[in-house]
Amino acid sequence: MASKHLAALAILAILLPAVAMATEFTVGDDQGWTINFDYEAWAKDKVFHVGDKLVFKYTAGRHNVFKVNGTAFTNCAIPPANEALTTGNDVITLATPGRKWYICGVNDHCANYGQKLAITVLEAWVSPASAPSTPAASAPSTPAASAPSTPAAPAPSTPAAPAPSSAYGISVSGYQLLMAAMVAVAFLVV
Repeated sequence: MASKHLAALAILAILLPAVAMATEFTVGDDQGWTINFDYEAWAKDKVFHVGDKLVFKYTAGRHNVFKVNGTAFTNCAIPPANEALTTGNDVITLATPGRKWYICGVNDHCANYGQKLAITVLEAWVSPASAPSTPAASAPSTPAASAPSTPAAPAPSTPAAPAPSSAYGISVSGYQLLMAAMVAVAFLVV
């Protein structure tokens, strides 16, 4: 019976560290979402995956956040005001892979003060530590073009080069992990 417990614990010890946990990124770290900050440099060494969250922190009323396409990002084209996030603690969950663009629509914060962020989001991987440290290097650096009349519509994206899903090159889906956990629990019960 003790050997079954040890086997179950060994299975869990191997599988649980491989599960990708969503990361929460505070955009601009301690500076937050503000003017005169280099968001390109901030994002450069970060790896973003589907499921991660971006938190835009700022004083409500002084800034806002718009999710835009590549053309709107390049031109600092401000979408309609009703599309703005304005709480000062806006959380965006990255739901799909590809390029993502965000701008501030207050005054000329985007065009003249650099308050804009472009990132590349990778698929959700089992082991965040195994993802490449510079995902932007494998994606085009120029934003994808799309019709300026629909700046809030998702822009076409070029997926980043695939990274191994774990240190062992084994992908573990949520279903597979659930099944492994059930097997481990079954060992404990028997």
